[in-house]
Amino acid sequence: MLFKRVFLQEFVSTAAGTFLILFGIVIAQRVTYYIGVAAAGTLASDAINTLLGLSMLKFLPMLLSLAIFLAVLLIFSRWHRDSEMVVWFSSGLSLMNLIRPVLKFTLPIIAIIALLSLVVTPWATLKIADFAAQLKARDELSAVSPGLFKESSNADRVFFVESFDDLGATAKNIFVQSVQNQRLGVIVASQGLREVGPNGDSFLVMLNGRRYEGKPDSAEFTTTEFARYAIRVQANEVKPSEPKPQEQTSFMLLKNHSASNDAELQSRLSTPLSALILVLLAIPLSFVDPRSGRSAGMLFALMTYIIYVNSLSIFQAWVTQGKIAAWIGLWPVHLFFLLLTVYLFYRRLYLLPILPNFRPLKRSHL
Repeated sequence: MLFKRVFLQEFVSTAAGTFLILFGIVIAQRVTYYIGVAAAGTLASDAINTLLGLSMLKFLPMLLSLAIFLAVLLIFSRWHRDSEMVVWFSSGLSLMNLIRPVLKFTLPIIAIIALLSLVVTPWATLKIADFAAQLKARDELSAVSPGLFKESSNADRVFFVESFDDLGATAKNIFVQSVQNQRLGVIVASQGLREVGPNGDSFLVMLNGRRYEGKPDSAEFTTTEFARYAIRVQANEVKPSEPKPQEQTSFMLLKNHSASNDAELQSRLSTPLSALILVLLAIPLSFVDPRSGRSAGMLFALMTYIIYVNSLSIFQAWVTQGKIAAWIGLWPVHLFFLLLTVYLFYRRLYLLPILPNFRPLKRSHL
Protein backbone atom coordinates (compact mmCIF):
# COMPACT_ATOMS: atom_id res chain seq x y z
CA MET A 1 0.00 0.00 0.00
CA LEU A 2 2.84 2.37 0.79
CA PHE A 3 4.43 1.71 -2.60
CA LYS A 4 1.13 2.31 -4.41
CA ARG A 5 0.50 5.55 -2.55
CA VAL A 6 4.00 6.87 -3.19
CA PHE A 7 3.93 5.83 -6.83
CA LEU A 8 0.52 7.43 -7.35
CA GLN A 9 1.65 10.71 -5.83
CA GLU A 10 4.84 10.83 -7.87
CA PHE A 11 3.12 9.70 -11.07
CA VAL A 12 0.37 12.33 -10.84
CA SER A 13 2.77 15.17 -10.04
CA THR A 14 5.40 14.12 -12.60
CA ALA A 15 2.91 13.40 -15.39
CA ALA A 16 1.02 16.65 -14.77
CA GLY A 17 4.21 18.70 -14.69
CA THR A 18 5.58 17.05 -17.82
CA PHE A 19 2.30 17.53 -19.66
CA LEU A 20 2.10 21.22 -18.73
CA ILE A 21 5.66 21.80 -19.91
CA LEU A 22 5.03 20.03 -23.22
CA PHE A 23 1.70 21.80 -23.62
CA GLY A 24 3.35 25.17 -23.00
CA ILE A 25 6.06 24.48 -25.58
CA VAL A 26 3.57 23.42 -28.25
CA ILE A 27 1.13 26.27 -27.61
CA ALA A 28 3.98 28.81 -27.74
CA GLN A 29 5.08 27.38 -31.09
CA ARG A 30 1.55 27.46 -32.51
CA VAL A 31 0.91 31.01 -31.25
CA THR A 32 4.11 32.19 -32.90
CA TYR A 33 3.13 30.48 -36.14
CA TYR A 34 -0.40 31.92 -36.27
CA ILE A 35 0.78 35.41 -35.33
CA GLY A 36 3.30 35.24 -38.17
CA VAL A 37 0.60 34.14 -40.62
CA ALA A 38 -1.72 36.91 -39.43
CA ALA A 39 1.06 39.48 -39.71
CA ALA A 40 1.62 38.42 -43.32
CA GLY A 41 -2.02 39.26 -44.03
CA THR A 42 -3.18 35.75 -44.96
CA LEU A 43 -5.11 35.17 -41.73
CA ALA A 44 -7.56 37.37 -39.87
CA SER A 45 -6.42 38.22 -36.37
CA ASP A 46 -9.82 37.27 -34.90
CA ALA A 47 -9.34 33.68 -36.14
CA ILE A 48 -6.16 32.98 -34.14
CA ASN A 49 -7.88 31.86 -30.93
CA THR A 50 -10.23 29.47 -32.70
CA LEU A 51 -7.52 27.85 -34.80
CA LEU A 52 -5.22 27.66 -31.80
CA GLY A 53 -7.80 25.85 -29.68
CA LEU A 54 -8.66 23.35 -32.43
CA SER A 55 -5.02 22.67 -33.26
CA MET A 56 -4.21 21.98 -29.60
CA LEU A 57 -6.96 19.33 -29.54
CA LYS A 58 -5.08 17.59 -32.36
CA PHE A 59 -1.86 17.57 -30.33
CA LEU A 60 -3.41 16.27 -27.11
CA PRO A 61 -3.01 12.51 -27.86
CA MET A 62 0.67 12.92 -28.66
CA LEU A 63 1.28 15.13 -25.62
CA LEU A 64 -0.47 12.75 -23.23
CA SER A 65 1.39 9.75 -24.67
CA LEU A 66 4.76 11.46 -24.31
CA ALA A 67 3.87 12.76 -20.83
CA ILE A 68 3.08 9.35 -19.32
CA PHE A 69 6.11 7.80 -21.02
CA LEU A 70 8.43 10.43 -19.55
CA ALA A 71 6.66 10.27 -16.19
CA VAL A 72 7.26 6.53 -15.77
CA LEU A 73 10.81 6.92 -17.06
CA LEU A 74 11.65 9.79 -14.70
CA ILE A 75 10.12 8.14 -11.63
CA PHE A 76 11.92 4.83 -11.95
CA SER A 77 15.16 6.52 -13.03
CA ARG A 78 15.11 8.48 -9.80
CA TRP A 79 14.33 5.35 -7.81
CA HIS A 80 17.32 3.59 -9.39
CA ARG A 81 19.56 6.59 -8.80
CA ASP A 82 18.52 6.97 -5.15
CA SER A 83 18.83 3.21 -4.50
CA GLU A 84 15.12 2.88 -3.76
CA MET A 85 14.89 0.09 -6.32
CA VAL A 86 17.53 -1.81 -4.34
CA VAL A 87 15.02 -2.06 -1.51
CA TRP A 88 12.40 -3.22 -4.00
CA PHE A 89 14.60 -6.02 -5.36
CA SER A 90 15.91 -6.96 -1.91
CA SER A 91 12.34 -7.71 -0.83
CA GLY A 92 12.16 -10.48 -3.44
CA LEU A 93 10.31 -8.50 -6.14
CA SER A 94 11.45 -7.95 -9.73
CA LEU A 95 10.76 -5.69 -12.67
CA MET A 96 7.77 -7.83 -13.62
CA ASN A 97 6.05 -6.80 -10.41
CA LEU A 98 6.16 -3.18 -11.57
CA ILE A 99 3.97 -3.82 -14.62
CA ARG A 100 0.68 -4.16 -12.75
CA PRO A 101 0.86 -0.90 -10.71
CA VAL A 102 2.13 1.01 -13.75
CA LEU A 103 -0.73 -0.22 -15.94
CA LYS A 104 -3.24 0.45 -13.17
CA PHE A 105 -2.40 4.14 -13.20
CA THR A 106 -1.71 4.59 -16.93
CA LEU A 107 -4.55 2.59 -18.53
CA PRO A 108 -7.19 5.28 -17.78
CA ILE A 109 -4.98 7.87 -19.51
CA ILE A 110 -4.44 5.50 -22.45
CA ALA A 111 -8.23 5.14 -22.70
CA ILE A 112 -8.49 8.94 -22.89
CA ILE A 113 -5.79 8.94 -25.59
CA ALA A 114 -7.81 6.39 -27.59
CA LEU A 115 -10.94 8.54 -27.30
CA LEU A 116 -9.06 11.63 -28.40
CA SER A 117 -7.37 9.85 -31.29
CA LEU A 118 -10.46 8.09 -32.64
CA VAL A 119 -13.12 10.73 -32.03
CA VAL A 120 -11.90 14.17 -30.95
CA THR A 121 -8.91 14.60 -33.27
CA PRO A 122 -10.87 13.86 -36.52
CA TRP A 123 -13.58 16.27 -35.36
CA ALA A 124 -11.02 19.00 -34.64
CA THR A 125 -9.33 18.42 -38.00
CA LEU A 126 -12.68 18.71 -39.81
CA LYS A 127 -13.53 21.90 -37.93
CA ILE A 128 -10.15 23.39 -38.84
CA ALA A 129 -10.79 22.60 -42.52
CA ASP A 130 -14.30 24.10 -42.37
CA PHE A 131 -13.03 27.17 -40.57
CA ALA A 132 -10.23 27.61 -43.11
CA ALA A 133 -12.78 27.39 -45.93
CA GLN A 134 -14.90 30.05 -44.23
CA LEU A 135 -11.87 32.29 -43.92
CA LYS A 136 -11.11 31.89 -47.62
CA ALA A 137 -14.72 32.75 -48.46
CA ARG A 138 -14.56 36.03 -46.52
CA ASP A 139 -14.01 39.22 -48.43
CA GLU A 140 -10.62 40.83 -48.90
CA LEU A 141 -11.09 43.34 -46.08
CA SER A 142 -11.38 40.66 -43.40
CA ALA A 143 -7.66 39.95 -43.38
CA VAL A 144 -6.55 43.59 -43.34
CA SER A 145 -4.27 44.28 -40.37
CA PRO A 146 -3.38 47.79 -39.15
CA GLY A 147 -0.08 49.05 -40.47
CA LEU A 148 0.23 46.45 -43.25
CA PHE A 149 -0.49 46.63 -46.97
CA LYS A 150 -2.98 43.95 -48.08
CA GLU A 151 -3.36 42.94 -51.70
CA SER A 152 -6.68 41.58 -52.95
CA SER A 153 -6.99 38.05 -54.30
CA ASN A 154 -7.32 39.38 -57.86
CA ALA A 155 -4.23 41.59 -57.40
CA ASP A 156 -6.18 44.64 -58.63
CA ARG A 157 -6.43 46.41 -55.26
CA VAL A 158 -4.11 47.25 -52.39
CA PHE A 159 -5.50 48.27 -48.98
CA PHE A 160 -3.81 50.00 -46.08
CA VAL A 161 -5.34 50.96 -42.74
CA GLU A 162 -3.32 52.83 -40.13
CA SER A 163 -5.48 51.84 -37.14
CA PHE A 164 -8.94 50.91 -35.89
CA ASP A 165 -10.97 52.42 -33.11
CA ASP A 166 -11.50 50.65 -29.79
CA LEU A 167 -14.52 48.72 -31.08
CA GLY A 168 -12.89 47.86 -34.41
CA ALA A 169 -15.84 49.27 -36.39
CA THR A 170 -14.18 52.41 -37.78
CA ALA A 171 -10.85 52.52 -39.60
CA LYS A 172 -8.61 55.57 -39.57
CA ASN A 173 -6.35 56.89 -42.34
CA ILE A 174 -7.29 54.56 -45.19
CA PHE A 175 -5.31 54.08 -48.41
CA VAL A 176 -6.72 52.15 -51.40
CA GLN A 177 -4.99 51.66 -54.73
CA SER A 178 -6.87 50.08 -57.62
CA VAL A 179 -6.36 49.42 -61.32
CA GLN A 180 -9.44 49.52 -63.60
CA ASN A 181 -9.51 49.82 -67.37
CA GLN A 182 -5.76 50.42 -67.42
CA ARG A 183 -6.22 53.46 -65.18
CA LEU A 184 -4.61 53.78 -61.78
CA GLY A 185 -6.74 55.05 -58.94
CA VAL A 186 -5.61 56.07 -55.46
CA ILE A 187 -8.05 56.88 -52.67
CA VAL A 188 -7.09 58.33 -49.30
CA ALA A 189 -9.55 59.06 -46.54
CA SER A 190 -9.38 60.09 -42.91
CA GLN A 191 -11.76 57.34 -41.79
CA GLY A 192 -14.04 54.64 -43.10
CA LEU A 193 -16.43 51.86 -42.15
CA ARG A 194 -18.10 48.81 -43.55
CA GLU A 195 -21.74 48.67 -44.66
CA VAL A 196 -23.93 45.90 -46.01
CA GLY A 197 -26.48 46.74 -48.68
CA PRO A 198 -30.09 45.50 -48.88
CA ASN A 199 -29.03 42.77 -51.34
CA GLY A 200 -26.26 41.52 -49.04
CA ASP A 201 -23.36 43.19 -50.86
CA SER A 202 -20.54 44.48 -48.68
CA PHE A 203 -19.13 47.99 -49.14
CA LEU A 204 -16.17 49.91 -47.79
CA VAL A 205 -17.45 53.44 -47.15
CA MET A 206 -14.75 56.11 -46.86
CA LEU A 207 -15.41 59.56 -45.45
CA ASN A 208 -13.71 62.91 -46.05
CA GLY A 209 -11.07 61.96 -48.56
CA ARG A 210 -9.62 62.38 -52.02
CA ARG A 211 -9.44 60.25 -55.15
CA TYR A 212 -6.58 60.47 -57.65
CA GLU A 213 -7.03 58.79 -61.02
CA GLY A 214 -4.94 58.71 -64.17
CA LYS A 215 -2.82 56.65 -66.54
CA PRO A 216 0.53 55.29 -65.37
CA ASP A 217 3.61 56.99 -66.89
CA SER A 218 1.46 59.96 -67.81
CA ALA A 219 0.70 63.41 -66.42
CA GLU A 220 -3.04 62.97 -66.98
CA PHE A 221 -4.35 62.77 -63.44
CA THR A 222 -7.56 64.05 -61.92
CA THR A 223 -8.24 64.85 -58.27
CA THR A 224 -11.66 64.58 -56.67
CA GLU A 225 -12.59 65.43 -53.11
CA PHE A 226 -15.50 63.61 -51.54
CA ALA A 227 -17.42 63.46 -48.30
CA ARG A 228 -18.55 59.87 -48.82
CA TYR A 229 -17.19 57.26 -51.23
CA ALA A 230 -18.19 53.57 -51.33
CA ILE A 231 -16.28 50.62 -52.86
CA ARG A 232 -17.98 47.28 -53.36
CA VAL A 233 -16.02 44.47 -51.74
CA GLN A 234 -16.46 41.12 -53.40
CA ALA A 235 -16.39 37.90 -51.38
CA ASN A 236 -14.10 35.08 -52.48
CA GLU A 237 -15.60 31.98 -54.01
CA VAL A 238 -14.39 28.69 -52.58
CA LYS A 239 -15.26 25.44 -54.30
CA PRO A 240 -16.32 22.65 -51.94
CA SER A 241 -13.85 19.78 -51.73
CA GLU A 242 -14.13 16.21 -50.58
CA PRO A 243 -13.05 15.60 -46.98
CA LYS A 244 -9.57 14.19 -46.56
CA PRO A 245 -9.00 10.95 -44.61
CA GLN A 246 -7.79 13.01 -41.63
CA GLU A 247 -11.14 14.84 -41.60
CA GLN A 248 -13.39 11.77 -41.72
CA THR A 249 -14.77 9.97 -38.70
CA SER A 250 -13.32 6.60 -37.73
CA PHE A 251 -16.63 4.93 -38.66
CA MET A 252 -16.45 6.41 -42.17
CA LEU A 253 -12.87 5.19 -42.57
CA LEU A 254 -13.91 1.71 -41.45
CA LYS A 255 -16.84 1.72 -43.85
CA ASN A 256 -15.03 3.10 -46.92
CA HIS A 257 -11.91 1.02 -47.53
CA SER A 258 -9.03 2.51 -49.49
CA ALA A 259 -5.28 2.73 -49.07
CA SER A 260 -5.38 6.22 -47.57
CA ASN A 261 -8.39 5.48 -45.35
CA ASP A 262 -6.88 2.26 -44.00
CA ALA A 263 -3.57 4.03 -43.30
CA GLU A 264 -5.35 6.84 -41.42
CA LEU A 265 -7.45 4.42 -39.37
CA GLN A 266 -4.39 2.38 -38.39
CA SER A 267 -2.59 5.60 -37.48
CA ARG A 268 -5.40 6.51 -35.06
CA LEU A 269 -5.33 3.04 -33.53
CA SER A 270 -1.56 3.26 -33.26
CA THR A 271 -1.66 6.25 -30.92
CA PRO A 272 -3.07 4.46 -27.83
CA LEU A 273 -1.27 1.21 -28.71
CA SER A 274 2.09 2.97 -28.96
CA ALA A 275 1.37 4.74 -25.66
CA LEU A 276 0.83 1.35 -23.98
CA ILE A 277 4.02 -0.13 -25.43
CA LEU A 278 6.05 2.95 -24.53
CA VAL A 279 4.86 2.85 -20.92
CA LEU A 280 5.98 -0.77 -20.62
CA LEU A 281 9.22 0.03 -22.44
CA ALA A 282 9.96 2.82 -19.97
CA ILE A 283 10.29 0.31 -17.09
CA PRO A 284 13.49 -1.43 -18.30
CA LEU A 285 14.75 1.76 -19.94
CA SER A 286 14.67 3.55 -16.61
CA PHE A 287 17.66 1.61 -15.29
CA VAL A 288 20.49 4.02 -14.49
CA ASP A 289 24.05 2.79 -14.88
CA PRO A 290 26.29 4.88 -12.60
CA ARG A 291 29.22 4.44 -14.96
CA SER A 292 27.35 5.89 -17.97
CA GLY A 293 25.98 8.99 -16.23
CA ARG A 294 22.44 10.14 -15.61
CA SER A 295 21.67 11.50 -19.07
CA ALA A 296 22.72 8.50 -21.17
CA GLY A 297 19.61 6.44 -20.39
CA MET A 298 17.30 9.43 -20.89
CA LEU A 299 18.84 10.23 -24.28
CA PHE A 300 18.48 6.61 -25.37
CA ALA A 301 14.83 6.60 -24.25
CA LEU A 302 14.05 9.83 -26.15
CA MET A 303 15.76 8.48 -29.26
CA THR A 304 13.64 5.33 -28.95
CA TYR A 305 10.48 7.44 -28.79
CA ILE A 306 11.50 9.53 -31.81
CA ILE A 307 12.35 6.42 -33.87
CA TYR A 308 9.05 4.81 -32.87
CA VAL A 309 6.92 7.82 -33.89
CA ASN A 310 8.82 8.46 -37.13
CA SER A 311 8.65 4.79 -38.10
CA LEU A 312 4.87 4.89 -37.73
CA SER A 313 4.71 7.95 -39.98
CA ILE A 314 6.91 6.26 -42.61
CA PHE A 315 4.84 3.09 -42.63
CA GLN A 316 1.64 5.13 -42.84
CA ALA A 317 3.00 6.91 -45.93
CA TRP A 318 3.96 3.56 -47.47
CA VAL A 319 0.47 2.16 -46.89
CA THR A 320 -1.08 5.29 -48.42
CA GLN A 321 1.18 5.00 -51.48
CA GLY A 322 0.39 1.29 -51.85
CA LYS A 323 3.95 0.11 -51.18
CA ILE A 324 2.73 -1.98 -48.23
CA ALA A 325 -0.48 -3.96 -48.10
CA ALA A 326 -3.17 -2.62 -45.78
CA TRP A 327 -3.34 -5.88 -43.80
CA ILE A 328 0.36 -5.46 -42.96
CA GLY A 329 0.01 -1.76 -42.27
CA LEU A 330 1.74 -0.29 -39.25
CA TRP A 331 1.74 -3.50 -37.21
CA PRO A 332 5.41 -4.44 -37.94
CA VAL A 333 6.51 -1.29 -36.12
CA HIS A 334 4.45 -2.14 -33.03
CA LEU A 335 5.64 -5.76 -33.15
CA PHE A 336 9.28 -4.67 -33.29
CA PHE A 337 9.02 -2.36 -30.28
CA LEU A 338 6.96 -4.92 -28.37
CA LEU A 339 9.71 -7.49 -28.96
CA LEU A 340 12.26 -4.86 -27.93
CA THR A 341 10.33 -4.39 -24.69
CA VAL A 342 10.31 -8.14 -24.04
CA TYR A 343 14.03 -8.37 -24.79
CA LEU A 344 14.90 -5.50 -22.43
CA PHE A 345 12.87 -7.10 -19.65
CA TYR A 346 14.67 -10.40 -20.27
CA ARG A 347 18.03 -8.62 -20.38
CA ARG A 348 17.44 -6.83 -17.08
CA LEU A 349 16.06 -9.93 -15.37
CA TYR A 350 18.54 -12.59 -16.50
CA LEU A 351 21.45 -11.27 -18.55
CA LEU A 352 22.22 -8.08 -16.60
CA PRO A 353 20.44 -8.37 -13.25
CA ILE A 354 20.18 -5.07 -11.46
CA LEU A 355 20.75 -6.66 -8.05
CA PRO A 356 22.82 -9.84 -8.56
CA ASN A 357 22.51 -12.65 -6.10
CA PHE A 358 25.21 -12.73 -3.46
CA ARG A 359 26.15 -14.94 -0.57
CA PRO A 360 26.64 -13.36 2.86
CA LEU A 361 30.17 -13.42 4.21
CA LYS A 362 31.10 -16.00 6.81
CA ARG A 363 32.42 -15.04 10.24
CA SER A 364 35.92 -16.24 9.37
CA HIS A 365 36.03 -13.69 6.56
CA LEU A 366 35.29 -10.77 8.89
